Amino acid sequence: MKWKLKGIFFVFLLFIVGCQEEERSPLEVRLYNADKDAVGTANFKEQEDKVTVQIKVEGLESGLHGVHIHEYAKCEGPEFQSAGNHFNPEGKEHGLMHPDGAHMGDMPNLEINADGTADVEFELPGVTLMDGEKSLLREDGTSIVIHAGQDDGVSQPSGDAGERVVCGVISLNDSTNEEQPTDPTESNEKKE
Repeated sequence: MKWKLKGIFFVFLLFIVGCQEEERSPLEVRLYNADKDAVGTANFKEQEDKVTVQIKVEGLESGLHGVHIHEYAKCEGPEFQSAGNHFNPEGKEHGLMHPDGAHMGDMPNLEINADGTADVEFELPGVTLMDGEKSLLREDGTSIVIHAGQDDGVSQPSGDAGERVVCGVISLNDSTNEEQPTDPTESNEKKE
């Protein structure tokens, strides 16, 4: 009888974990500029020992742009300082090229094409969408920020990447977006 109860409990536990994973991965995040215009998406997907993020964005200046995960699930424009510092639960230095780095939220530079678009996939080793200290969804969540300039990979505390020009909230709680940003792909005219 004890083995049957343990078996039922184990199956129930697997079901709960499976449901949690379906709820959290993949997770689509809308990206907005300082004018609250939707400029793209970031899709986060749980993998073994990492999270992959597919970034699709438009309307940015061509060239290299720093992109990082930041510590708070807040994207208050126009400067997005509400997102806080880089996601860094291990207390490391900034930069993928720093000998004592990198922050868990550090990613390679995002290359924007001549037409202002990008469609790339990056990996975030060691982070998760599940529970834990290294979860992008811990507490209220985190955010993803694209900067105006290139991350040099070593300068402290953020790679000298310049202004924060795009932000998206990484959260399971939609209430973190107090105002609904506008979508530049939709007409402003009222439909009758």
